[in-house]
Amino acid sequence: MRANQKRDSRLLCWMLSAFIALTCVIGGCKDDNGSSIADALPFDPSKPVVVSNFNPKAGGMGQRLVIFGKNFGNDPDSVSVFIGGKKAVVISVEGESLYCLVPGKAYRGDVEVRVGTNDKQVIGKTDMVFDYQRKLVVSTVIGYRNDRGDEPWMDGKFKDKDQNKMASGFWNPSTMRFDPLNPKHLWVVFDGNRGLYLINFEDSTVTQKRTDLERPRSLDFTLDGKYMIIAEDRGGNDEASTQLLSRENDWQDKEILTKSRQCNGATVHPVNGEMYYNSYGSGEFFRYDLNQYFNGGLGFKGDIQFVVQDPEWEYKVFIHPSGNYAYIVVINKHYILRCDYNWEKKVFNQPYLVCGQLGAAGYEDGVGSTARLRVPYQGVFVKNPAYVAQAKPDEYDFYFTELDNHDIRILTPQGSVTTFAGRGSSSINGDPWGYVDGDLRKEARFDRPTGLAYNEAEGAFYVGDYANRRFRKIALEEVDEVIKK
Repeated sequence: MRANQKRDSRLLCWMLSAFIALTCVIGGCKDDNGSSIADALPFDPSKPVVVSNFNPKAGGMGQRLVIFGKNFGNDPDSVSVFIGGKKAVVISVEGESLYCLVPGKAYRGDVEVRVGTNDKQVIGKTDMVFDYQRKLVVSTVIGYRNDRGDEPWMDGKFKDKDQNKMASGFWNPSTMRFDPLNPKHLWVVFDGNRGLYLINFEDSTVTQKRTDLERPRSLDFTLDGKYMIIAEDRGGNDEASTQLLSRENDWQDKEILTKSRQCNGATVHPVNGEMYYNSYGSGEFFRYDLNQYFNGGLGFKGDIQFVVQDPEWEYKVFIHPSGNYAYIVVINKHYILRCDYNWEKKVFNQPYLVCGQLGAAGYEDGVGSTARLRVPYQGVFVKNPAYVAQAKPDEYDFYFTELDNHDIRILTPQGSVTTFAGRGSSSINGDPWGYVDGDLRKEARFDRPTGLAYNEAEGAFYVGDYANRRFRKIALEEVDEVIKK
């Protein structure tokens, strides 16, 4: 990661130098006689356009590229550049060089410069090929938002020419989880919506499977995948806080597991199988022995492990794949705790601060308490290949959404917080939110993202972008079928 940053910094400095030189020429640098060099290099339609070189030789979408040659002219509006058959954005041009941005999906890499009007264009090409490198980008999978912002909650296809057949709605904060026995099924619940939804990537449809949940806040599965656990945020002190649904009955049955006040989330230990859940009203962190429940019954209350700060702390728990520790994401107080697992006693120890600061909302990348968060919501652990190659004891980073910072952040095992995606497109306006697909940091924007899931098989993140009424995807640019062949 650091090596790439240094390389990009050197490349950016080089490109800026080239751009300054081009700007000087185009902006009217003078020769000894006071004439503009740019004025001395107009396009001559009687001569060929020559493409002799370009730098850098490799890069991805949005890469700054300088092309060298002859007879480019000095009018950017009369110059078109195509890389891999895709049209690039031309920034500036002078007789023997031009500056452009590499377009997306320019996989073939051939470089072509066209100068002149459509009926009198002169085309220059080179045998050299730009090494186009796919990069992670944000795209839209499902959903739309109309001018009124009142599109209905509706089952349907991801995409369809008839908008009435497209899935829509998604107005509320989401929490989601891939089915452990079917990675093509993504299950979603929404805070404020009574439904359980299936996003089915096998047939590209969204289906509401239940309509009777009471403010669902999370979902998870038992270790064998036979049961789904839904956490519900009910107001009473002795109401159902977690419910059990069975795969055998197509998730249509429902059995109360625990009762407590205002549960924000429940999760299952990935090794030992016990369940952990919370109570917002009292800040309690409970352990519930699912093995005992299935082997002979258990009451409706778990054992209190500890209390997180004061009452009315809203938080969700995410357990590391190894089971060695868990992160407690404190939503309404803007920080993340860590609690380590005691393997001998099969319980979590008292939590301690990992990043952010209690009640200090803000946006700042940093380490530990120097980082600032604003309404962190759902997170996922993702294996980092660099950690694996270095044989580090912890191979996972933790990615999490931030509802009011409109982004996805990364928390490393060392407690460092950086921004992964979102808050881009500053040229549009100064706001960090919006709806823009594209480069993770330069272009992409979210508006109050909440749900986050990761499909390891395809290396893709899925984001519930609730104020935009959409589900977004973060993955490598898709390769066109014609290129695959």
